[in-house]
Amino acid sequence: MTSAGGRGRVVVVGGGLAGITAALACADAGCSVTLLEAKPRLGGLTYSFRRGDLNIDNGQHVFLRCCTAYRALLDRLGVSAQTVLQPRLDIPVVSSRDGRRARLRRNALPAPLHLARSLLAYRPLTVRARLRAARAVLALRGVDRTDPATDRRAFGDWLRAHGQDADTVEALWDLIGVATLNAHADDASLALAAMVFQVGLLEEAGAADLGWSRVPLGRLHGEAALARLAEAGVVVRTTTKVTRLERVGDGWRIATRRGGPDVGRGAGTGRDDATSGDAIRVDAIRGDVVADQVILAVPPAAAEALLPPGAVAAEPGWAARLGAAPIVNVHVVVSERVMAEPFLAVVGSPVQWVFDRTDAAGLASGQYLAVSVSAADPYIDAPVARLREVFWPELVRVVPDIATADLIDFFVTRERAATFRPAPGQAALRPPARTYAPGLFLAGAWTDTGWPATMEGAVRSGQAAARAVLGEGAGHLNGPGPSVGEPPTGLVLGGRGSPGGRGVMV
Repeated sequence: MTSAGGRGRVVVVGGGLAGITAALACADAGCSVTLLEAKPRLGGLTYSFRRGDLNIDNGQHVFLRCCTAYRALLDRLGVSAQTVLQPRLDIPVVSSRDGRRARLRRNALPAPLHLARSLLAYRPLTVRARLRAARAVLALRGVDRTDPATDRRAFGDWLRAHGQDADTVEALWDLIGVATLNAHADDASLALAAMVFQVGLLEEAGAADLGWSRVPLGRLHGEAALARLAEAGVVVRTTTKVTRLERVGDGWRIATRRGGPDVGRGAGTGRDDATSGDAIRVDAIRGDVVADQVILAVPPAAAEALLPPGAVAAEPGWAARLGAAPIVNVHVVVSERVMAEPFLAVVGSPVQWVFDRTDAAGLASGQYLAVSVSAADPYIDAPVARLREVFWPELVRVVPDIATADLIDFFVTRERAATFRPAPGQAALRPPARTYAPGLFLAGAWTDTGWPATMEGAVRSGQAAARAVLGEGAGHLNGPGPSVGEPPTGLVLGGRGSPGGRGVMV
């Protein structure tokens, strides 16, 4: 079914950052691509909505200078100028207990000395705790995050073994770890935590410089992606749910329930274009799509439901065992500006990070603050009234001027499955881009990228899936796979996978 003059017909299921990345990469390489998305928009878990006159992001997302894949996607989408990237890491930190302020910022020295002065002056810790923390930072540089035994160990256990008490974990390690891993140290894999601290803080001085969007995320990702995909000739079908995958000949039939329009090359033809080299073959009656290769860029549970038996190494039920971790965002609009910084990190409080989203939301007067709460299991089911009882007094403690402002609006957004749970041993449940089924690939921040579930991990997974597609399209299914790994030989579609149900690690 390979199209004449092209590199093959590819269907990408899922329009989040992973799917957008994969679709653009395949189209740029000459493939004929259709992207199917169940929602009426693109962007996945990074989206915006209207509340009155304001544009509200569902959650607050930041990136680091070391997020090279994500920053490359911003360049490809043409939106890098709509973001801010600090010239030098600078995090204002306030303690809810006593209101004392500190800063975590780097100097001009090379890593890891770039943070030494800031750490040794870090007020939330005693002088003795600062020295112990500095020794632990140096020890963390030597952790082998590729060792499976490292993944099976809890980060909190490692920290205690290196002299870190509960106050130090809360005020320093969890300040960064919870926001990036969506888990507290005791609930996180040492391998993933080591990845965050090694790559983000200890290898390159500028790696952790923070970046964020100056515009609503829906504009930065979804709207920009829709335009670039159309320019690349990708057919985008939103409000189109994939219900089944079926192997047909040397390709795949994708059954859909469709409710949205096409955007892009071949859109709106309403015909079965089985011979055209410029369009995916569409069955106009059933709404099915037939293509050479498929990339599933959907959440784990959806992927497991669609995958044929034996397509991944893990035993059935792997998506449930991988789990899901929630994030809650508390949104507050007040009558005047009460916080000068673009963001604030908080220790000793359920308030973790506070972001000023006034300009991005389009608020003409007053201030709009968004409180991001990761590892939010205690709050995910709490009613708004209860969350107001918890978070408003805490905001008064860390942003004192808010006490004299009029509260205009208080509301909450929740993502119950914001990320997979980065628990010890979870690496065995994260499949690579290649499956055991010919022409079927996986993408998503939950796949085996080596990163936690971040925007960077999502984009890297899309890149890996596209590389795997292009490699197989050139006849290299059994050749080297993408950087995130490939299945070992000797296992066939429909088998039970590797002994013990362990995933393939790189």
